[in-house]
Amino acid sequence: MKEEQRLLLLHSSSLFSPPQGVKLSYGTAGFRADASILKSTVHRVGILAALRSLKTQSVVGLMITASHNKVTDNGVKIVDPSGGMLTQEWEPFADQLANAQTPEAFLSLMTEFVEKEQIPLDGVQSAEILLGRDTRPSGESLLEAAKQGISSILGAIALDLGILTTPQLHWMVRARNKGMKATEPAYFEQISSSFRCLVDLIPNETKSSKMDNTVVVDGADGVGGEKLEVLKTMLTSLVIEVRNTGKGGGLLNDGVGADYVQKEKVVPRGFCSNDVGLRCASLDGDADRLVYFSVPTNSSRKIDLVDGDKILSLFALFIKEQLSILTKEGTENLNNNSHARLGVIQTAYANGASTDYLKQSGLEVIFTPTGVKHLHEKAAQFDIGIYFEANGHGTILFSESWLSWLEARNNELGFASEGSEQQKAALRLLSVSKLINQAVGDALSCLLLVEVILQHKGWSIHKWNELYQDLPSRQLKVKVVDRTAVATTNAETVAISPPGIQEAIDAETAKYPRGRCFIRPSGTEDVIRVYAEASTQEAADSLAGSVAKIVDRFLGFSSSQQ
Repeated sequence: MKEEQRLLLLHSSSLFSPPQGVKLSYGTAGFRADASILKSTVHRVGILAALRSLKTQSVVGLMITASHNKVTDNGVKIVDPSGGMLTQEWEPFADQLANAQTPEAFLSLMTEFVEKEQIPLDGVQSAEILLGRDTRPSGESLLEAAKQGISSILGAIALDLGILTTPQLHWMVRARNKGMKATEPAYFEQISSSFRCLVDLIPNETKSSKMDNTVVVDGADGVGGEKLEVLKTMLTSLVIEVRNTGKGGGLLNDGVGADYVQKEKVVPRGFCSNDVGLRCASLDGDADRLVYFSVPTNSSRKIDLVDGDKILSLFALFIKEQLSILTKEGTENLNNNSHARLGVIQTAYANGASTDYLKQSGLEVIFTPTGVKHLHEKAAQFDIGIYFEANGHGTILFSESWLSWLEARNNELGFASEGSEQQKAALRLLSVSKLINQAVGDALSCLLLVEVILQHKGWSIHKWNELYQDLPSRQLKVKVVDRTAVATTNAETVAISPPGIQEAIDAETAKYPRGRCFIRPSGTEDVIRVYAEASTQEAADSLAGSVAKIVDRFLGFSSSQQ
């Protein structure tokens, strides 16, 4: 490392003191904490983003957001050149960097890492980092800290893109590295024109069914509501009414947003008994999650929730239907690529009824450990991979090789049988690949895809919600002495240690009709999470409670005192 670079880093890091007595950890969502203690962390992540850009010789992103957390929190995460999350190999170094207590310790870590990774820190190579933030009041000052971190690396340039949804920044990083236009207007234009194309391809018989084309959206008083106000002006066959836009004085994520609606199963602030029967949706604070709901009666705050599992089911049915049309006739002249391998990816937290429904629909269902990075990685192994968590975060991935085949096939069909059902199916699939955000879950693009599929099928939200009936479930947390005492396998559904605990769980689960239960250690605190399902809510509650007692017996504080 050049002396000029060493001095720049020492000076820059001496301006930002790390929080005392706080150990921060870079998880799936990056670093998150109370905004008041984050300046040093964000400054160092700015430096890390510049290193990542130099290492990959690509554009990377840095997003300042705490998603569905309360407004006083904030966070920071890096977007890798693919538009996905920071590679897991760099996460331990991110932790070390954030927690280094002195400028000297920080510089020592930097020197060692740069040498190990062979990162050129001579100022000859350039690095480019795209910056975005959500609407939190703390975002602006944290953004300045990130910029100072970036500018302490020779050759690094920060491009401030202003207030964005998290998925917009992911989309722009991916687009920039593919040589495409990476601006907010380009993002809006791509998803709105793809939506319009899909609307044009709706079958005439459904077009005439006069389905309600209005959706009422809770913007969580965050950036998503703000951006949806822009997007809705670009759409003709869909009416979007946005509530909780952030302009009415409501607090971000306070009694609003996808996380609140999905967990509490009650109407968000700004919705009332007048909304009975309407199709409603809710975004989270940075617009990477989406859930739907309807208000069943005007005498209760309870809702009928349509969660990520049901969104996944809707997408999977539509894609499968288009694939079957595409390969229905004349397949003797097609190569094997025409039979795309379609995979549906879930975690153990997906409702068992959704998994049963997907399998009965002839779909290949794969399970991964909890966490978007695991789901995304597995989905990328298919020609078309669809993943969603029940919380409403998910997307569809199309492999480059299969999309190339589809483009060619569409051209052939356009020449040989323009306007045929096969060609329409090819065009629909191509449009879905452009509408959906293939970098990350994106509430805005998923909202448009849900809406156009419902119009295509002529379904109300009630018909969609009746695809299957969710099994009642219950989640509990049990405080333990040491969460690492639990090790799991089979996508976290089977505990292999401590010895005997899985057998005890199995024996308890067998007592309940349609019983299913698993335990897994929390990634951040000394608790074991218990998830249980059964045929009735009372049975699910009882099973979760019984297994929580088993966990306490094996691992709780009472067990350590025996």
